[in-house]
Amino acid sequence: MEALTQTVSTAIQSSDYSALSLVFTSQWQSLGQGEQRSLAAHFIKMAVASPNFFPTAFQSPTILAVITTTLSHLPPTVEGGADNILRQRLFDYKVNEEDDFSTAARILSGVRMEANDVGSVYYMSPLERCDVFVKVAECYLEEDLTVEAEGAVTKAGNIIENSGISIVKKDNNSNNDDGDDKAKNKTTDDATMTLLLRYKSTYARVLDANRKFLPAATKYHDLSTAYLYTDTIDEDDLLVMLGKAVTCAILSPNSAQRQRVLGLVYKDERLQQLDSIPQFQSHSSVLTKMYLNRIVQKQELEQFESSLADHQKAIMADGLTIVERGVLEHNMVAVSHLYKSIYFSQLAELLGVVDCEKAEKVAAKMITDGLLSGSIDEMEGVLYFHPPAKDESSLLRWDETITSFCVQLNKVTDAVRAS
Repeated sequence: MEALTQTVSTAIQSSDYSALSLVFTSQWQSLGQGEQRSLAAHFIKMAVASPNFFPTAFQSPTILAVITTTLSHLPPTVEGGADNILRQRLFDYKVNEEDDFSTAARILSGVRMEANDVGSVYYMSPLERCDVFVKVAECYLEEDLTVEAEGAVTKAGNIIENSGISIVKKDNNSNNDDGDDKAKNKTTDDATMTLLLRYKSTYARVLDANRKFLPAATKYHDLSTAYLYTDTIDEDDLLVMLGKAVTCAILSPNSAQRQRVLGLVYKDERLQQLDSIPQFQSHSSVLTKMYLNRIVQKQELEQFESSLADHQKAIMADGLTIVERGVLEHNMVAVSHLYKSIYFSQLAELLGVVDCEKAEKVAAKMITDGLLSGSIDEMEGVLYFHPPAKDESSLLRWDETITSFCVQLNKVTDAVRAS
C-alpha cells in the first residue's frame, strides 16, 4: 500500500498518466475495499493540491477514467473536501472548454453536501446547495434534457422553500453611511437575489420545455417584473421575459385560469413595447385579441408561429400544432360571442385554418370538455351557441376579482417578507 501511495504521488508530480492508469486498473485490484478508498482519496487530495496537474490532465481520457474510478471509491470524508473541489474544477472545465453540459451536470450532481453539520468539510449553506442544483439544471437545459433539469430545479426549489430564502426588495433611499458592514449586507442580498432570479428563470424554462405553458407564463411574467427588486438587469432582458410570458400564455390550453393569466399580462403597461422587438412583433396584438375575445386572423397566426421554438411547434394527435389548436379554440369562443348559430362551412372559412370536418371535431371536443357552451346539428351541419346564464357571467367576474386580489396580496406578502 505504501509503495502504491508513493507511486501515485510521484506520477502526479511528473504527470505520468500511464503510471496512474496502471495503479487504478490492475494494481489496486489486490487491495481491500478500505485500502482502495484510502488510495483513491490520496490521489484526489494530491492531484487537487498539485499546481500543475490540473487542468491539463482533464484533456487525457486516461486520467478521466482514473478520476471516474477514484470518485466512485471514496471514504466517508476526504481531507479538505478535495473530492468536491475536483468535481467543481472538472465541471468548470467541461462547461468552459468543451461545452459538454450533460457530463458537467452529472459530475456536479455528485457533490457531497452537508446541510446540518456546520463543522463538516462538506457543509454548504442553503444558498450554496441551491446554486449547485440550479447549475445542474441549467446545464441539462443546454442539451434539452428536460426531465433531468426538472429533477434538479425541483431540488433547488425545495431548498428555497425549506430555508425561507426570499428576494430583498430594493431600497432606493439606502445609503452607504454605515460603511463596510452595510456594503457586506448589500452584497449578500445581491447574491441571494441573483441566485433566486436564476432559479426562477431555470424553473420557467423547464416548464416551457415540458410544455407546461400556463405555469411557465406566470413564472416568466414574474421574472419580467424583477425591476421591482434590482436595477442590475437590463430593461431589454426584462422585456424578453415579458415576451416569453406572452408566448406561453397564448400557447396555454383554453381555460378560465388561462384567461386570468392573459388578463395579467394584458394589463402590463409594457406590453406594447414588445412591438419593437422583432421576435415578439405580433405578440401584443395576438394576446390583446385573445383577452378581448376577438378573432385572430390567419396571417397573425402565421407571424406568431414563425417566432416559436421547436418544442412549441409540436404537432398534436389531431394534426394541428399547439398554437393552431389554441388559436382555433380561442376563435371558436370568439365566434360564439358574434353568432347564435353558424354552418360549419362558414365557420371553417371564418377560422381560416381548418376544413369543415376538423372544425366540427374541435367544436364537439370543446363542448364535451366544457370549454364551449353549444350543441351540434350533424344533419344540417350547424353549430348552435348557448350563451352563459347571467349567474355564470357574474361568477366569472367574481372569479376574476378574487384572482386580482390574490395577485396583489402575494405582492404585499413578498414585500413584507423581504422587509
